[in-house]
Amino acid sequence: MKSMLKSCTALALMVSFSGQAFAQVTEIGPGEGQLNIVAWAGYIERGETDKAFDWVTKFEEATGCKVNVKTAATSDEMVALMNEGGFDLVTASGDASLRLIAGKRVQPVNVDLVKSWSTVDDRLKDAPWHTVDGVHYGVPYMWGPNVLMYNTNAIKTPPTSWKVVFEEMTLDDGKSNKGRVQAYDGPIHVADAALYLMAHKPDLGIKDPYQLNEDQYKAALDLLRQQRTLVGRYWHDAFIQIDDFKNEGVVASGSWPFQVNLLKGENQPVASVFPDEGVTGWADTTMMHVDSANPNCAYMWFEHQLSSNLQSDLSVWFGANPSVPAACTDGRGMQNAEGCTANGMDNFEKVKFWTTPTSKCATQNDQCVPYYRWVSDYIGVIGGR
Repeated sequence: MKSMLKSCTALALMVSFSGQAFAQVTEIGPGEGQLNIVAWAGYIERGETDKAFDWVTKFEEATGCKVNVKTAATSDEMVALMNEGGFDLVTASGDASLRLIAGKRVQPVNVDLVKSWSTVDDRLKDAPWHTVDGVHYGVPYMWGPNVLMYNTNAIKTPPTSWKVVFEEMTLDDGKSNKGRVQAYDGPIHVADAALYLMAHKPDLGIKDPYQLNEDQYKAALDLLRQQRTLVGRYWHDAFIQIDDFKNEGVVASGSWPFQVNLLKGENQPVASVFPDEGVTGWADTTMMHVDSANPNCAYMWFEHQLSSNLQSDLSVWFGANPSVPAACTDGRGMQNAEGCTANGMDNFEKVKFWTTPTSKCATQNDQCVPYYRWVSDYIGVIGGR
């Protein structure tokens, strides 16, 4: 699987953005009866995990479009699934969206057919991870930070640095962190190492964690190899990470607010922080496959996903931020202004959002290491090379 992902990634990034021609949808017709979505865990809920969170059932009743969800654990898996085909929509993060556009796997979205487009956060409408040459290739869904989650019994004083997952140390419980930390099982984790180095080795001259020249990239890989000696497991499944924190002695890891909230809901001893070095994060966009068999249902979903009550409830469920700011305050769902503030709604500018690394990069005179190398080299790091 990983060798296939490497090949798909390399191929996608070699394709030029220029010269793309797609037939854009001009009107929405009757629903085709189904909708197949590739999504992150917890993004498309029908009340099966928690009866209070269901934004699928009423959509199906109103449109006749039965929603089928394929959960993907990483952006690379999402790209691979979209390359294989058979899906209508994908909730793509920034490290997948541009690859999907370049690889001609997704089609432009006619935002004039999405009635609630005007309600989308202005910070997201023309975001570079889904907009190319002024053309929109998706509808913003949700955004949030990659936080540092920790066990409050093992780490009693809230950590202020990512050092706890990158360097060996004795924790407040008197034990080493070795074997008790996790790291994300995806090449984009190289950016977390680069972000750490921006603060601790400023002489490297890193200005953007996704734009690394050869020396900066080597330093990031060296840090990740050091981290490899500490990591008990590389995680990509949110629910497995939850179990690891509950039952396997894991005490610190980069994570999503989703896991933090579910663990807190079970009264587990966890908390999360924004370390001083800053955080990476994700801004996810629902994108439509170029060969979607159910485009009418897809456009109905685009509109549905922007309803403020869905955005509000999703924000509470995932612990992230809605793409529709009104969802924080209009009272149509579970979220409120205080909750959005707690989720980081006001920290948009502080998050280094996932994007696809390319050789052409403004901060390093177009001499950056492209993503396909991140893929192969990170596999090597995890494998102990």
